[in-house]
Amino acid sequence: MHKHQTKLISIRHINTMELATGPVFSRGLLPVDVKNVKPNSKGMHSLPKPVMVVAPTEEGTYPVIVFLHGCNLANHYYEQLLRHVASHGFIAVAPQLYWMTFIEDDSRDVNAAKQVTNWLAAQDGLQFVLENKFKLNSVKPDLSKLALAGHSRGGHAAFALALGLGNPMIKLALKFSALIGVDPVAGKATGCQVPPEILTFKPRSLDVGMPALVLGTGKGPEHVGGPPCAPAGVNHAAFYDECKPPRYHFVAEEYGHTDMLDDDAPYIVDKCMCKRNENGTKNLARQSMGGVMVAFLRAILEKNNKILRPT
Repeated sequence: MHKHQTKLISIRHINTMELATGPVFSRGLLPVDVKNVKPNSKGMHSLPKPVMVVAPTEEGTYPVIVFLHGCNLANHYYEQLLRHVASHGFIAVAPQLYWMTFIEDDSRDVNAAKQVTNWLAAQDGLQFVLENKFKLNSVKPDLSKLALAGHSRGGHAAFALALGLGNPMIKLALKFSALIGVDPVAGKATGCQVPPEILTFKPRSLDVGMPALVLGTGKGPEHVGGPPCAPAGVNHAAFYDECKPPRYHFVAEEYGHTDMLDDDAPYIVDKCMCKRNENGTKNLARQSMGGVMVAFLRAILEKNNKILRPT
């Protein structure tokens, strides 16, 4: 395992921790399947956006995580990361919020994420998908244990949603209990935040109403000829600094902003956009981040206080 910097998370403790589903930094013991579901496909009447659903296939009732993709990225670029999480007993729902945009405003993504969240409990929602698309009648979603996560600008959108921003006419029908920002980014610089602006640059000023985990990368603030993908001042460090406790911070120092994406992500995304680890170890990045996500979700959603402890 590569070197990691942590705040409030004991990596030594997590490294030696095994859940019933296996060691958190290894793929879990549960078999997993993936389905991509489109609006207006057979039986889907209220689904507002295309979604990728990653679910265990073994009988059981599982917590649910809604995962928001980064700027101009596809939801399926995160399949391997979400397979890792799902194999430890979670159902992941990753909407495709848009396909390509040059609009520097995440308000519509917040609104779309609200709509997808409300769809989970609809008649043609997640349970319908598991029964009719996956053909899994014995797999159930536990919507009382619901987490919200996002990468890059998707992380910013997740925090904005948790803060109650977006269209006030769209009310959340479900309640999130845990929040994860995967190398979240709030804009190009401290004076150029993406709307809705959430960073105040005041420590512990963001009250997201739930425990928050902030994952960061060491190479995110570095340049690749153009602006960095995760600029200093508006990246993971600022999000963590401004979160009110309980909050947790994990930094994969040797990895870059897109190193957790699948290996088959397009060349321009994988090689040209962001500084990354050049040693061909993206799987280690996914294992590291996925493992910490699993530990955090288990600790918060399952109320297992022995999993995470301050250091």
